[in-house]
Amino acid sequence: MEAQAQGLLETDPLQGRDESTVASADFSSMLSEEEKEELKAELVQLEDEITTLRQVLSAKERHLVEIKQKLGMNLMNELKQNFSKSWHDMQTTTAYKKTHETLSHAGQKATAAFSNVGTAISKKFGDMRNSPTFKSFEERVETTVTSLKTKVGGMNHSGGSFEEVLSSTAHASAQSSVGGPLRAEEEELQC
Repeated sequence: MEAQAQGLLETDPLQGRDESTVASADFSSMLSEEEKEELKAELVQLEDEITTLRQVLSAKERHLVEIKQKLGMNLMNELKQNFSKSWHDMQTTTAYKKTHETLSHAGQKATAAFSNVGTAISKKFGDMRNSPTFKSFEERVETTVTSLKTKVGGMNHSGGSFEEVLSSTAHASAQSSVGGPLRAEEEELQC
């Protein structure tokens, strides 16, 4: 009995299955003819009011569009204005200001930290380059490059840059390959 009483006293909105139950229920048998006529008249009046309100709203929307056109306002301008206003409103909030200050402060600290790290790395590279180990390595590389230049350049001790040595070697190689077929043609002509 208590469950039935509670069901009648529920104030929660109707759920999906409840709506379908109410929609399929026939309440017309519980109404008198006079009440049915009053409800039908009220229904017609509400439908007429809704139709009138829709017409008024449509007319007002057309008038709004006309005024905006006369003022040169279009959808893109409205979007820009709305965005600008929203952006301004957001920037003036306390949360945005605090976040901006925090991130700005963090950025300044990060910049200072990176600068210090860069300075420290530069100093370490400078120290390393001036170290005896690096000097020894540098001398060995120079000796190896000089040795390669001598070997690639052959007996030509004229010196020159590595590029000059490569160029002269390529030139000599090209002459020997060009000279082969030309000599064969000269021999044929002499016969």
